[in-house]
Amino acid sequence: MDTYLAGLSTESVSEATRDIDLCTTGEMVALMNRQDAQVAQAVGAQSARIAQAIDLIYACLRRGGRLIYLGAGTSGRLGVLDASECPPTFGVEPEKVQGYIAGGDRALRQAVEGCEDDEAEGEALVDGLAVGPDDAVVGITASGSAPYVLAALRRARARGSVTIGLCTNAHSLLESLCDVTIAPEVGPEVISGSTRLKSGTAQKMVLNMLSTCTMVKLGKVYGNLMVDLRASNKKLIDRARRLVVYATGASDAEAAQALEAARGHAKLAILMITSGWDAARAERLLNRCEGRLRDAIRAAKEETHV
Repeated sequence: MDTYLAGLSTESVSEATRDIDLCTTGEMVALMNRQDAQVAQAVGAQSARIAQAIDLIYACLRRGGRLIYLGAGTSGRLGVLDASECPPTFGVEPEKVQGYIAGGDRALRQAVEGCEDDEAEGEALVDGLAVGPDDAVVGITASGSAPYVLAALRRARARGSVTIGLCTNAHSLLESLCDVTIAPEVGPEVISGSTRLKSGTAQKMVLNMLSTCTMVKLGKVYGNLMVDLRASNKKLIDRARRLVVYATGASDAEAAQALEAARGHAKLAILMITSGWDAARAERLLNRCEGRLRDAIRAAKEETHV
């Protein structure tokens, strides 16, 4: 028996759900819901560490570096998911936020046995990405002990990158390898050891915070509007138009016209309408303000009233 794994709270048996196989469907749903309700509190208890990690990630991206997620199994899939949603949501280049799973893309759809134990694969990934001091590497593993993740973090740290651990057990093996370790303690799973449940939910919540708050700090959001979205389909084109209308008070027709002139870029369209400037002039100002729309609107007003 692995004494480390045996001592993990996520591997213990829940007394609250031990008779789940005797429950009606409704009782099972209620039981799982009560267990899931504990997750937000566990994540909240890690708020200070989450904020610390966000500030480290922001500093790396501000310097031109990358946010790199890596994990195995459910943890890896969640990292890939979060990374893949950043370009359409925040308009960042795909290489800025990357997600990797032990076993490669095939492991996204089916279990690849033994890949989480492959230390060489983790080391090779970090070397292949040429990870360096401007990058933030987030290792995700519910147990805090997946060899693939530990080896990758160890190599990333040796290469000078910021290292952040995300697990759901306290005092894990991640702690000696990471600048910050985020460990919401969700306790025993509804189904013993099935860390795709509460652990997965907690990891998803933390990843949402890491990426979203970093993008807010980078100026990818105006108020609470995702103005840097990439309007790549009919739904997003309609959303961009509604964002422009909401932010400026313009009519649908005015918003559509501005978006066309702004090549579908909602942030630029908003600045054009609020300033009365053409796309080229507004874009130059946005660039000077590092893409921060609130700063650009303020600067445009000051220039107009000079």
